[in-house]
Amino acid sequence: MSGHQLAVQLLFQIALILAACRITGLVARYFGQPQVVAEMIAGVLLGPSLLGALSPDLAMRLFPPDSMKVLYPIAQFGLATYMFVVGLEFRVDIVGRKLHSAAVVSAAGMVAPFIFGAGLAVYFFHHAPFFSERTTLPQAAVFLGASMCITAFPMLARILVHKKLTGTTMGTVSLGAGALDDVAAWCLLALVLAAFDGDFSHAFQSIGGGVAYVATVLLVIRPLVARWARGTETRGELSDSEFGIYLILMALGAWFTDLIGLHAVFGAFVMGSAMPRGMVAKALVERIQPFTVAVLLPFFFTYSGLNTRIGLLNSVELWLAVGLVLIAAIAGKGGACWLAARATGMSNSEALGIGTLMNARGLMELIIINIGLQRGIITPSLFAVLVIMAVVTTLMASPVFDWVMRKYPPVTEPEGDSEDVTIHAPY
Repeated sequence: MSGHQLAVQLLFQIALILAACRITGLVARYFGQPQVVAEMIAGVLLGPSLLGALSPDLAMRLFPPDSMKVLYPIAQFGLATYMFVVGLEFRVDIVGRKLHSAAVVSAAGMVAPFIFGAGLAVYFFHHAPFFSERTTLPQAAVFLGASMCITAFPMLARILVHKKLTGTTMGTVSLGAGALDDVAAWCLLALVLAAFDGDFSHAFQSIGGGVAYVATVLLVIRPLVARWARGTETRGELSDSEFGIYLILMALGAWFTDLIGLHAVFGAFVMGSAMPRGMVAKALVERIQPFTVAVLLPFFFTYSGLNTRIGLLNSVELWLAVGLVLIAAIAGKGGACWLAARATGMSNSEALGIGTLMNARGLMELIIINIGLQRGIITPSLFAVLVIMAVVTTLMASPVFDWVMRKYPPVTEPEGDSEDVTIHAPY
């Protein structure tokens, strides 16, 4: 396709994707699901799982292979921009007070599902055609363990915004633990890919580069922009040039973490969390969030759905494997995070809410298993099993969370300053 043809195709795809997301959102809202889940489902419906199966020719005309090369960067930019906004709203003060809780929840949310996933990998390795011939047992165990550890970090952030919980203890501990878990999972993936390729330099690059990036942002960039923001606060407005510079920082952060093998979402999120609070953060959110949420972000969820093939689950054995994976995923992630939060002194309502939110895998899971499939670590059969696990754990997050809030009404925390937020039931 020529450049002009791609541009015309893109304009039509924008209209189609946004319309599909809005229509699906109306149905999802009836079942108590947030818009983010509707966007994931819309992508699956527009992809090979439904439209591609019913009318392959129509699906090919609507989303030709050349156009996917254009949709992908838009999807990544929308995701990075949204995570920058999430970072801007991230309550670092609550993380400081609840650091112990976030660390314990994160550790539980890594160790338990990793053990369950590695155990399943040992069983699958000997009894099911789920791994390629090149994949060794240790590689299979680490990959499936990392896949079970992942949290739907962008989706978790979107659900928290939908439930108005971004500034609460529950929301902040969930985001903090989710971020730590996903970074650890990506580091594990880097180790698997390094072992698979026989080159561990990439793993060292990802882990070492990530640590260096966080240190640079927090110790160098954060103080500089805080000093620069004083002039903005004095004038009482954020200029267009200043707005552009903040976006440049966001893009550079996302670019660097993607370059070193971590996902772009972490670079954007860390950069957002380091931006000055007060008028600057408020102005950035007001400018970025509406367009990002309404237009850009749906491309990420739709793009991932367009690459999902649920029809690969075509035997009883595969569905039994789905059941095993689901049980291990829910018990290992949701159950472990609930127990860990309770062990740190959090209320049962908060602990159950955190466990429910952390259990969602979403499209971060789809990203990591797509990498495994593309690199030849797993087979399409295991890919389909893990897709179902990701979809089910994500679909159950919002209704189960609402039920928990009704069953165990949360209370206002007695600690904190005037910025503390009461956790309200989301209905």
